[in-house]
Amino acid sequence: MPRRKQAAAVQLESLDLGHLALFVGMRVNDVVLEEIHAAGFTGLRYAHGFVFQHLLGGPRSIGELAGLLEVTQQAASKTVAELEKLGYVEEAGSEDARVRRVRLSGRGQAAVDKSRAARAGLEERFRRSHGIRAVEEAHKLLADVLESLGGSEAVRTRRVRLPR
Repeated sequence: MPRRKQAAAVQLESLDLGHLALFVGMRVNDVVLEEIHAAGFTGLRYAHGFVFQHLLGGPRSIGELAGLLEVTQQAASKTVAELEKLGYVEEAGSEDARVRRVRLSGRGQAAVDKSRAARAGLEERFRRSHGIRAVEEAHKLLADVLESLGGSEAVRTRRVRLPR
């Protein structure tokens, strides 16, 4: 059996800004998930955050979630059922018995709070390691780049979609 040639190591500085930002974001998300899992918020996946972002403002129907997530009602319902089973969302009252509404449970809100605390801790770590000014400049650069690419409104309005 022929041996595969090992690919050459990637020089991080040679990557374009988009890839570097993506890889930093992916690693930050991994670290945050590890921290919240260790704190007892098990079963959560990166994709669940896209549901959580739409429940932060209050209850939503499955149909609303499906529209916001740009998935079928069946897919939204399946994800909600999974989050309900894990205790992160719960049924919310509805004026229309045909419409099922859900909201973050106390456990779901606690998971959000832990995630925010983990992210704040990483930001503090970056400030200590790289300096306040460098982190502020990185924030400004990435925010300006996002704005220039037309992606800032989706972030501001919590309408970031799951990557395709």
